Amino acid sequence: MSRRRTDWGSLVAGLLFIGLGAAFVVRGTGDWGFDLVWVLPVLAIGLGLAGIARALVKSRDREARRGG
Repeated sequence: MSRRRTDWGSLVAGLLFIGLGAAFVVRGTGDWGFDLVWVLPVLAIGLGLAGIARALVKSRDREARRGG
């Protein structure tokens, strides 16, 4: 059985969406203050981090294939 590599970009993006979904659920069921103005910046930063993680992994894989 071959091992599959972790796709860090997808993992970060998935965790971000789970966190935002949980925040909306908690906001709808309680008195927790969650300002919707922060959703877009948090989403943009999280997806940017996911892109950076993916680029770093690809760069490291490319170096490993070259023997560097």
